[in-house]
Amino acid sequence: MKAENDDKNMISVNSSISLKGIVKAIFNDTIHVQIGGKIITLPLSDKDSKNLTV
Repeated sequence: MKAENDDKNMISVNSSISLKGIVKAIFNDTIHVQIGGKIITLPLSDKDSKNLTV
């Protein structure tokens, strides 16, 4: 009975977020961005590179 209730209560979210940060480096397939005190490495596809604003 518990497993049946879990299936009915699942929630799925598909959305995007926008964060502002300092671009530290851009390589062929990754971009390194500083957000707060952390540097995050993000994969960069051909589609993303066309929309990249620095």
